[in-house]
This record gives sequence, structure tokens and C-alpha cells, in this order.
Amino acid sequence: MSGITIGIAGFGFMLVLMALRVHIGIAMFTAGSVIYLVINHGDLNSWLFTLNDLAYARLSNYSLSVIPLCMLMGQFATHGGLSKSLFRAAGSLIGHWRGGLAMSSSLACIGFGAISGSSLATAATMGQVALPELMGKGYSGRLATATLAASGTLGILVPPSVPLVVYAVLTQESIGKLFAAAVIPGLIALFGYLIVIRIIVSRDPSAGPASEKANWRERIIAQLKVLPVLGLFLVIVVGIYGGWASPTEATSIGAAGAGLIAAAFGGLRWPQLLTSIYRTAIATAMIFLVLVGADLLNSALAISQMPVELAEWVKHSNLPPLLVLAAILGIYILLGCVMDSLAMLFLTIPIFYPMIMGLDFWGMGATDKSVWFGILVLMVVEIGLVHPPVGMNLYIINKLARGVPMSETAWGVVPFLASDFARIILLVLVPSIPLFLVHLQQV
Repeated sequence: MSGITIGIAGFGFMLVLMALRVHIGIAMFTAGSVIYLVINHGDLNSWLFTLNDLAYARLSNYSLSVIPLCMLMGQFATHGGLSKSLFRAAGSLIGHWRGGLAMSSSLACIGFGAISGSSLATAATMGQVALPELMGKGYSGRLATATLAASGTLGILVPPSVPLVVYAVLTQESIGKLFAAAVIPGLIALFGYLIVIRIIVSRDPSAGPASEKANWRERIIAQLKVLPVLGLFLVIVVGIYGGWASPTEATSIGAAGAGLIAAAFGGLRWPQLLTSIYRTAIATAMIFLVLVGADLLNSALAISQMPVELAEWVKHSNLPPLLVLAAILGIYILLGCVMDSLAMLFLTIPIFYPMIMGLDFWGMGATDKSVWFGILVLMVVEIGLVHPPVGMNLYIINKLARGVPMSETAWGVVPFLASDFARIILLVLVPSIPLFLVHLQQV
């Protein structure tokens, strides 16, 4: 049996394990071990040596310290009441518009998500804060739940972003370049959602009635309360973009700053601090387990030559590069209905990345192509979180919105998904948009 056949069979075995609800890290580790041992005729010493080498190389990687720091910063933000400050600050400015509170929710989500680095955490936290306000002000259940479910994905597009860190690790790409490339697409996503909300309330004014207008004193107080959060975000982004701090150093400052702000707001005491550390440790351990499993699987697949052969086949198939890219992005959207974003990245990047790097897209260099593809992948894997019927954000928000049928939430996200697809098409056809800040950084 050829190495390619063994690789394909091993990959299929991993999918079977995942279908049986085996943890993805364990499934990848098991499949990688089987492929490696079969190709090397059961040489346990070679397998153990490879496993030891891979585990040490991965877990001693300094760049990976960004992950627990992002997780800890998100935990501090959750316990420190920062989500309420962001929502009230935005609401005090535009809450008196029709649909203004829904727009405030989107603004607060991108701000909170930039600190937490997690779409699910953003949706859950902002849902608890904003949903009662929206429903209490007479917003339709469809618009309120759909806005929060979709807007929960916004923060992941703005650095620091855990999926971008994982993509950088898997592809050996610069974390700083990926963070810079994600800023403009994240802002485009935000404005797209604001336009969607505006269109919805223009067609149906009762879906998002205007609230009372805050006076200037209330506005100033609300903005002052959110200044520390905005300062924290600027320190991270400007620090990374300006080159005076590495992503690890910037997120270290961010985690410390989020902890101090949370303590100052009164929401972070010893019990919350210990809970934040505990949850950060659990989430980090899970991600690192998957990383080690992915490394072993990738190593085994590399020996089998399966990714290389697939990339060569695509390269010489004469298929239009955009058609190949569209098929890959479509697969991500389908996978998003059954697995989370990190699982998709670990599973597919070792296979799809060589294919994309072997094709020509408007004459882009290898680095530009790698960064551009990373941003596209980030956007489509997040669509899976709000794509019916299994989008996790839909279930999180709908569970908080008692009395709103799931069908209402599912139909409500359709206009937001249309905005997502329009944004993806734009960035596919105009790669200079995500690459603008990357190139500016190099000047």
C-alpha cells in the first residue's frame, strides 16, 4: 500500500473518530500515530523519538504564549464588567436612533471581542448585557438575537485573535502581519453589519424603535468609563503595528491592563481571579493538546506525501485558481456547521495551505498570499458560528432569549450572512485591502 493511500485512509479514520465524538486532539493524535507506525512498519522507537521532538518543539515555542495571555485577558474582561461599559458608551451616543441600540451592540461586540479574543465568549457575555436592554426597549426578537449572534464574530477579526495565532503557528507566518491585515476587514465587517441593521429598521421601524436621547452629562460619563478599555486596545494594536512590542509583549500588557481595569471596576476579586486563571488553564491545555495532535498528524501526512501530491494535482489540473479558492472556502463554511473554528484550522490548513501556495493569484508573493489566505480563512470559519442550522452563536444567544423561537434567530441572521459573503467576495477580488496595513508597516 502506497504512502498516499495510507495517508488518505488515516485521515478517513480520524474523521470516523470525530464522528464518534472523540476529542479532536485525541483523534488527530491517534490517526497520526497509526499513519506513522504503518508507514514505518511499527517502529515504536522512531515514533517515540518523533513524538518527543514534536512535543518539545511545540510547547517551548515562545510565540504560543500569546494564547494563554489572550485567554486571560478575555476572562478579566468578562469578570470586570467591561462589556457593560462598552455597551452603555455606544448606546449613549446612538441609542436614540432607530436601531441605535442594535448598532451599539455591534460596536460593543467588536470592542469586547478585541479584548477577549473569542467569538463564543463575546456572544455569551454581550448577550447577557445587551439582550435584556434590547428586548426591554421593544426591539423584535429576530433583530435583537440575530444582531448579537452575528456581532459576536466581529471581535475575532480584530487583534489579538486566537485563531490567527493558531494559523500563524501552523503556517510559520508572522503573527504581527496577520494582526495588521485583520484590522481593515474587521472594520469593514462592522460597517457592513451597521448598514444591515439600518436597512432592517428602515423597512420595519417597529423592529428597532428609537430610545430616549441621553443628555450630554450622561454621554460624557459613559465615554469616560470606557476610556481605559479603549486605551488598552490602542496599546495592543499600536504596540504591535508600531513595532515597539511583539504580539506576546503587547498581549502581556493587555492582560495586566485588563486585570487592573477589572479590579478597578469592582468586578474582579479573589474568587473571580482564581476562576479566571483556572478557566484560562483549561482552555490553554485544550488548545495545546490539539496542537500536539495536529503536529503528529501533519508529520505523518508529510511522510505519506498526501498533502504534497494533492497540491501538485491541483497545480497541474489547470483549474482556475479562483475556482479552487471558492471550493476551499465553501468547504470551510460547510465544516462550520459541525465543528468549531480552531478544529477546522487544525484539520484543514496542512492540506489546503500547500494548495493555495502553489497557485497564482494576481502575481502575489508567497508572504502576501499566505497572509491574505489567512484572513479569508478566518472570516469563513467564523461564518460557521452563525450559519444555520448548527451555528454555536445562534444557540448561545437563543438560549439567553427565552421566548424567541430558534427559527426567528436563524432567519434574522440571513441579512448579516449576506453582508459576510459580500465582504468575502470583496477581499477575494481586492487583496490589497487586507494587505494595505501590512505593506504600510514595511515602509
